[in-house]
Amino acid sequence: MESQVTQPGSAKNNLLIDGYSSRRAIKDKAAQIGVTIGGTMVFVALLLIFFYLLYVIKPIFDGASVTPVTQIELSKDESTALMVGSDEQNEVLYRVSTSGVVNFYSATTKQLISSHEPELAPGVTVTSSAASEPAEQRFALGLSNGEVQVIGIEFGVTYPDNQRVITPKIRQLLGSEPFVVNPDGGIHNLIFDYSDDMMSFAYQDDSGQWRLNRQEGEENMMTEEVEWVAVEAVIADAPESVSQVTMTPDHRQLMMSTNNKIFIYDIRYADEIELLQVLDVKEGNAKVSGLDLLPGASSILVSYDSGYISQYFQVNSEKGRLYQKIRDFEGVKPVSVMTTEFYRKSFAVLSDEGDLTLLYTTSERNLLEERFNIAGAKAMGFSPRSNGLVVDAGNKLHLFAVDNTHPEVSWSALWQKVWYEGYPEPQYVWQSTSGSDDFEAKLSLMPLAFGTMKAAMYAMLFAVPLAIAGAIYTAYFMSPAVRNVVKPTIEIMEALPTVILGFLAGLWLAPLIEDHLPGIAILLVMLPFSILLTAFAWYSMPDSWKQRLPETYQELMLVPVIAFIGWFSFTISPSVELWLFDGDTRQFITNDLGITFDQRNALVVGIAMGFAVIPTIFSIAEDAIFSVPRHLSNGSLALGATNWQTLTRVVLLTASPGIFSAVMMGLGRAVGETMIVLMATGNTAILEWSVFEGMRTLAANIAVEMPESAIGSSHYRVLFLAAFVLFVFTFFFNTIAEVVRQRLRDRYSSL
Repeated sequence: MESQVTQPGSAKNNLLIDGYSSRRAIKDKAAQIGVTIGGTMVFVALLLIFFYLLYVIKPIFDGASVTPVTQIELSKDESTALMVGSDEQNEVLYRVSTSGVVNFYSATTKQLISSHEPELAPGVTVTSSAASEPAEQRFALGLSNGEVQVIGIEFGVTYPDNQRVITPKIRQLLGSEPFVVNPDGGIHNLIFDYSDDMMSFAYQDDSGQWRLNRQEGEENMMTEEVEWVAVEAVIADAPESVSQVTMTPDHRQLMMSTNNKIFIYDIRYADEIELLQVLDVKEGNAKVSGLDLLPGASSILVSYDSGYISQYFQVNSEKGRLYQKIRDFEGVKPVSVMTTEFYRKSFAVLSDEGDLTLLYTTSERNLLEERFNIAGAKAMGFSPRSNGLVVDAGNKLHLFAVDNTHPEVSWSALWQKVWYEGYPEPQYVWQSTSGSDDFEAKLSLMPLAFGTMKAAMYAMLFAVPLAIAGAIYTAYFMSPAVRNVVKPTIEIMEALPTVILGFLAGLWLAPLIEDHLPGIAILLVMLPFSILLTAFAWYSMPDSWKQRLPETYQELMLVPVIAFIGWFSFTISPSVELWLFDGDTRQFITNDLGITFDQRNALVVGIAMGFAVIPTIFSIAEDAIFSVPRHLSNGSLALGATNWQTLTRVVLLTASPGIFSAVMMGLGRAVGETMIVLMATGNTAILEWSVFEGMRTLAANIAVEMPESAIGSSHYRVLFLAAFVLFVFTFFFNTIAEVVRQRLRDRYSSL
């Protein structure tokens, strides 16, 4: 009877158990699927970030491309070309002949738009002509009667009926009246420089004597007209056979090239011309074929008939700033024509056979080598935006489209020392912007990577000992009542916004450390000594005295000791500073020790970032130590080991995977920190380990410069490269942390 009563209940219970088990299995399966999908999506997201960064970065390492666009037939009776070029839109091409005739052509219709001939007096001929730097788009004509004409090429843009119309024109820069430079005769081998308040003309007279004519303008306050005052000088020691002559746009230097030497004259003062340097540019049996100035006129490009090209610029020496060979470009076809861009340090060379080569000086990149059907080129010029190249060859005017977006970036420019113009030696430099038009971006990532490692190192030096020691004491020695207060208090520190920590570090901590440097040094020495002395005093006290303080709160007795030592150190700091450093520690460090001192330095960053990193390391390490099974420590104590032996030989070894993970997590946090290093350092991209100097990190640099970078520019893409490097850093550290943690876990899992 009883069995008949219990059977239905058992069946019902079994059904309930089966239903619960099936629901549980479904939930477990759903959780497994959800976790798998979530983990997979995280992995996919990381891959997408990785490949997107590569997608943005890749174009900076691409070479240049040149594509033929059009060619225009020229008249057979046109004289040799002096200069060629185009407008900004590459719609109108111009050709200036050595006789001063300017022809404008439409790149679309291939027709002559207009032609302009110089206005000459009867019987007067053009005896010499010279082109300015490419960016100025002007030229000068020296006449047989000693006059000079300076003519500028301009393009007017109008929009009738919403259609862009480009109107080319020329302008007489010296006015309509004749401008006499040499009243005694003709002008030969003219070279010139023109600005609003100064004009310089170097030339040979009919007797072959080199002369300099300097015109300085002063505005009349009454009539508001510019009055020109002329200064004439003879260059007495000029070489006899000059193949090429050029002048810097700042009216400071005149350069005359012979077969294997360049004579450089200081012409800042026309009445005190001085031979500054004779530059020996001989390269074996090769002969100098060209002499050009890079944009900014700080560098000289010397080309040879063998295809060899050298760059020279001034470097400080015992005899002042003298020109020195900086770098060479080899493997180029024999140079027939060479031209430079308007603003960047790129230049193009063309051989007689039509081999076109694009190069960039600072990055030392060979951007393009290609042969075109343009043999026998006579002149070549870039468009203002450097996206077009005009070549006069074969009685035709050729227009090429140029795609050369990121020539200044190369592996060597990013990670190796580069010798920049005006610098005394090769250096790692990050300087992305400047107010100067001829500024060259310096995009070395080495100072940023170094600054990232430096900031992380000082932060870890401050945080790791405190966090690990605190975690050990809290987890192993501290009473449960105090631990329940201390652990959440330290963990809640992680909720502090880093921008607040950076703000306090920059505006409060940095001045405090600067004003109390002796006190900081005293604190670093006295604090550990006082803690050890307090521990020894407590150990030596009679037991009856120790029992008066409850065992639960014994740790708190250090609080007044630490507070007193801190107060005492800062109180005696001014007296120590006056006694040892004549009242100014910063001046002593800077002047006597020769160490640069920045108020916002690595010491400030280490302390501020250390406070941000301590909660992460402490929390993970404390959990790892506290989670060590009690039977391991109890067994060790039962075998006669002391608490310290148990801690060092059992507990810490068992918890070592978690402790190492805590340190690596803190390091990853320090490497990626942005706001603290942004606000607590001088953001100076330097390579100095000094604790008194600042740094600039990859993360802070991205935060500062990304909003102001032009999308798609070299600066923009290099910032993405910096983000990629930061991504690789964190991935590298996390991978090492996981590998080491797993090995430690396998090694000590048997304990």
